[in-house]
Parts: sequence; C-alpha cells; structure tokens
Amino acid sequence: MQRSLRRFVKKSPHWAVAIAAILLVSFYWFVWAQDRYVSRATVVLESPQVATPEFSLSSLMGGGSGNTQDLLLLREHLLSVDMLRRLDEELNIREHYTEHGDIFAKLHDRDTPIENLHKYYLRRVEVELDEYAGVLNIEVQGYTPEFAHKMTTLLLEAGEDHMNEMGHRLADEQVHFLERQMVRLDERFTETRQALLSYQNEYGLVSPTDTVASINQVVATLEADLARLQAQRNALASYQSTQSSQLREVERNITALRDQIVEQRERIAQASGDSLNSVSAQYETLELQAQFAQETYSSALAALENTRLEAARQLKQVSVLQSPLMPEYPTEPNRLYNSSVFAIITIFLAFILSMLMMIIKDHRD
Repeated sequence: MQRSLRRFVKKSPHWAVAIAAILLVSFYWFVWAQDRYVSRATVVLESPQVATPEFSLSSLMGGGSGNTQDLLLLREHLLSVDMLRRLDEELNIREHYTEHGDIFAKLHDRDTPIENLHKYYLRRVEVELDEYAGVLNIEVQGYTPEFAHKMTTLLLEAGEDHMNEMGHRLADEQVHFLERQMVRLDERFTETRQALLSYQNEYGLVSPTDTVASINQVVATLEADLARLQAQRNALASYQSTQSSQLREVERNITALRDQIVEQRERIAQASGDSLNSVSAQYETLELQAQFAQETYSSALAALENTRLEAARQLKQVSVLQSPLMPEYPTEPNRLYNSSVFAIITIFLAFILSMLMMIIKDHRD
C-alpha cells in the first residue's frame, strides 16, 4: 500500500498535491469551520401620499426611479463606515467577531484599523437591491443567532433614521430660505402699497389714470360740440349778416368751447410737471411696482406651501416586508458547495497540468 502510494506520488506529483489539497480543504469546511447564523430581512421605502399624484406618461415611464434611487442610497449607507462605527458603538462587533470563529474566518485583532474592520464587515453583511420587486434584501452573518438578529434590527432602525434625516434636512433648508424670503417680500409689498397710498393722498386722486381718461372723454365731447357749432355758424353766415344776434351767440359759444378745450388739455399736459399726464405716469409706475410685489409675494407664499408639502413627502418609512429573522440553525458556511467548487477547480487545474506534461514528454520523445 505504501509502495503503491509512493509510486503514485512519484509518477503523478501534481495529482497527489491536488488530492491532498482537496482533503485538507474538505477537512476545514466539514470539521474545522465554525457555524455562522444568518439573519435576513426584506424592506421597502415608502413615502406618505400628501397630494394626489399626477397621472402622466412621464410618471408611467419613470415612476419607480425615485424609489430605486432611495433604496440605493439606503444600501450605500448600510454598508458605509459610518454605519459600521454605530454598530461597533452599540453592539461591540469587534468583540463578537474576535471571540468567535475559526482562524480563517474570525477577526484577528480587536484594535484593527477601521479600514480593515470595514473590509471584514463587508464579508459578514450583504445588502442587495432587487430592482424588479423594488425591495432591499439584507443578510447579516453572526456566530450567535441573537447577535445576528440584533445587528439586522439595528441596521433597519439606523437606515430609516438616516433617510428621514437626509430628506428633512434638505426640506428644512428650503423652507427656512423661503420663510426668510417671505419676510423680505412682505416688507417690500407693504412699502410699495404705502407709497401708492401716499401718492394718492398727496394729489387727492384715487386713480389719476381714470381721471385722465375722463378728461379725454370730456375733450372729445367738447370738440364734437365745437364742430357742430362751427357748422351751424357757417350755415348762418350764408344768409345772415355778421351783426345778427343769432350769429353772434353762436360765435360766443364757439369761443367758450375753445377756451374750455384748451383748459382741459392744459390740465392733462403742463410744462410745470404737475400735469395729470405726469401724475398718471408716476402713478402707473407705483401701481406696477405694487402689483409686481403682490404677485411675487403670492408666488413665494405658494412656493412655501408646496415646499412644506414636499417636506412631508420627504419622510421615508422603512416598511418591513420580512422582519429580521431569528435564525434557528446555522446556514453558513455552505460546506458541501464550497468543498465541491474547490474540488472541481483543483481537478480541472490538475488535468490541465497533466496534459501539459504529456505534451512536453511527447516533444522530447
């Protein structure tokens, strides 16, 4: 038996090494490797429907993109160094992973740098996004079922807190900015309205623009009367003398109408600057400023209310589809799978090496 074994090792050392490696690895997986318990949870992010969502083609084609992005952000946070620090503070994961596990699977140094601890953490925590279902699957490996369950529960709580804090921080900044703008716009609106009222009181006119329009209408009426009287005068002059009482009365009426027209036009436009057209122009400027301030204030008020509603929608609730599992038996490591994969790869490499050796031997011959 020993002689045959020596002959086999001498004739096929690569196959002997392959078989020895398979036996050693199988011994490790089936005998030496320590059991690990896996706690699983499945979650989805939901937002409160504060307002009725709009039905549109864009919402149909890209409705789930926002939720997927939020799930990706949650995944990155669960696997981040910040999350690792919180887990270490509350659960002391350094102690757990250094006191349990075999020599190849345990954390060797309790005071290892955070970078090395994070690499080990990524080997024991798996967070995968199911894009089709829109859910996040979380798996945590621990050497005791209680620890794995506690760690999964803490991951869910910390993830929900982080998503809410991140959404509220952005919304609060927007709300505070708009509130500061509202104060400034309210002061500006009050100033423009007060300037408009003061201008009206100064000239005793509620609306100079309407007054100018009324005077223009009066002038148009007077000009129409003037044209009628001039036509009447021409008609009388054709058969009466210039000294007739009727013709002279018409002439007096024409003169009075001309004086009245000139007076009304002077009210509208004067070189002194106090004419109605100047007053009306300044009034229109003040009125436009007050109207613009009012519209700006109304828009800012609507934006503030919309932002407050958006802040409520930013609240992310981690809805648990499958609560953190309290494992009853260890499912890691997958001993048969790991041993089989290693054996297949080793046999394949040994077979390739054997073929190379045969080719080299044939060329030598």
